[in-house]
This record gives sequence, structure tokens and C-alpha cells, in this order.
Amino acid sequence: MAKDGEHILFIGTFTRDTASEGIYTARFDTVSGELSLTGALYAADNPTYLALAPSRRILYAVSEVNDVAGKASGAITAFAIDPGDGALRTLNQKPTGGPGPCYLSLDATGRFVLATNFFDPARNGGSICVLPTAPDGQLEDVSDFHLLEGSGRIPMEQEKPRVHSIISDPSNRFVLAANVGTDRIHVYRLQPENGKLERHEPWAQLATGSGPRHMCFSADGRWLFAVNEQDSSATLCSWDQAAGELTPVQHISTLPEGFAETNHCADIHVAPSGRYLYCSNRGHDSIAIFSFDPVKGELQANGHEHTGGKAPRGFTLDPTGRFLLAGNHFSDCINVFALDPSSGLPVYTGCTVQVPAPVCLKFLWL
Repeated sequence: MAKDGEHILFIGTFTRDTASEGIYTARFDTVSGELSLTGALYAADNPTYLALAPSRRILYAVSEVNDVAGKASGAITAFAIDPGDGALRTLNQKPTGGPGPCYLSLDATGRFVLATNFFDPARNGGSICVLPTAPDGQLEDVSDFHLLEGSGRIPMEQEKPRVHSIISDPSNRFVLAANVGTDRIHVYRLQPENGKLERHEPWAQLATGSGPRHMCFSADGRWLFAVNEQDSSATLCSWDQAAGELTPVQHISTLPEGFAETNHCADIHVAPSGRYLYCSNRGHDSIAIFSFDPVKGELQANGHEHTGGKAPRGFTLDPTGRFLLAGNHFSDCINVFALDPSSGLPVYTGCTVQVPAPVCLKFLWL
């Protein structure tokens, strides 16, 4: 049983060509800021990205592979979570209809899993899909599938659609998908009666060569933040929940002035207070911190904090909003940072946990 102030953390990893064997679990003390592995490990094939059902009783994990049962597809696995100790029990697995699924989320009701298949060479593009869930959390077969189209400016990187994230909006009426390959955020209307996605216009075109990767909404649903992989930037967009219209209003660098080495952004999260936004840089190997003024609709750069390792692919904020945990993919570790409440800046606490190839960090809020 978890003690007061302690939360379970699930850690998704790359298992292929690494020492990892699957999904790791840890406990985090929100009072002391201490993180410790529980010793539990759940075998899975490239469970890189994880998502929790709204009930907090089911965990879903992609299997970021290109072949399942002889077909060009990845898969998603559903796990039941023991509410006492966070132990996982496999429920079932379903294919995603395309290779390389790299992201998944759930709609607000938990009835639908939304997933992205990064890129399918045979179809010359990335795709998105919907998988309904049964009352017990098991996955059903894909109810809808969309192959995206288009291209961007950057050779090799943007010659075809490459889809990296998908989320529902706070009203749960719309679904947004970030396309690294076309500098576009696609908008769909969610049809809850049949698990279909209806194409909704207009789609949002971000800065040329930006490559939107991950997204998150402000708590009031008025703003969407996107982190851009290709040009190392963040984009602030206004969101019209009634019309389902996304409008870019600000484009800001995640790098310090003068940094000219290779860098690719990865993850993005907004503080529970809504006052600060965080983005991860792979190359500069840092967290970029921005203050946010929701009245003006404006981001302002606050600084950077090195993550203490290489390639912070995924990070998260703890349930209290007092700590940031950064997973350093190429350094096989997770480092803990305390967040200064007056500036939002992370300060390394000295706590480091070794985990092979960490990619995704998801808290189970007990």
C-alpha cells in the first residue's frame, strides 16, 4: 500500500537494442521528493508510450513495433491496475492497423483509445486510429483509421506525413493530431456513437519547418501549447471550443540564444497552476521554462535547466506540481527536480534513479 504523499509512477521504455525488458514501476514521495523503483517489471515489446484511463484503473501501452502476427502493424496492450499496489495484470492486446505506434491517449469518457502510427513506408504516410474499450477496460478492434497526407519543407524529415501525438479537447467533442511531417495540427470531430473521427476544417498550419510533436491544453481549454521537434520551438494557439478552430498566435524558441548545435524537442507539459510551460530539448539536453500570461495570451522565456543526462525524451510533473521528473533516454536515468514556486525554474534535488531507455512517465494519482 502507498503511504500518504506517495504516488506510483509507470515508466515506458524502449526494449529493442537496450537493456530494458518492459514497463517499470516506481514510487514517488511528494513530500521528500524521493523516487525509488519498486522492483516490479512488466514484460512488453517496446512499450514506449503509456496512457491511463480516467478511472485510473486501466493502463494502456503502445507496442512500438512494425510487425504484429505477420502484418505491418504495431499494437496496444491493456493492463488492469491493482488499486492497492499498482500491480499490472494483462487484459488483452489489439493491433493499431499501422506500424510504429508512438503515442496514445484516451477521450474524457475512457470509451475510446486514440493512437498514432508514426510512419508506414508501404502507405507513404503516418496514420491515426481509434480503438473502443469495453466496460472492463479491454480493447476492441479498431473502429476508425485515417491515413494522413501532405509533406513539409525539410528533406528526409518532412517528405511524408509523420504523426506523433493525438489528444481530445477539453469539451471531448474534437480530436487533434500533430503531424511532424506537414507542420500541421489536424482537427477531427469525435462521434461517440460509433467511435469514428469526422474530418473538421480548418486545420491549423504552424510555422514552416516547425514539425509539431506533442501538445497539451490549458486547464480552462482556451489555449493549446505545441512543442515543435524540427525547429526547436513552442507554439501557442487559441482554441475555440464551440467552432473547433485552432489559431496559432505565438511561436517561440526553446533554445538559448547562440546555441547552434543539433537539437530536437520532444515533450511538453503545463504546470497545474497554469502559470508555467515546460518543453524538453534533446541535444541541448535541457528543460525550457516559459511563464504564461493567459490574459494577454503570451509566453515569455524564463530560462533552461540541464536534465543531467542525454536526450530527455519524456518528462512529467508530479501530482502536486512541486516536482519535475525528467527521463534521459540515452543516459538510462530519471532525475528529480524541485520547482521554484516563484519562478517555475527546476532545481536538481540530487535524486537519480537508473532505468534503461526511459521514454514515458505516467503518475497513478492514488
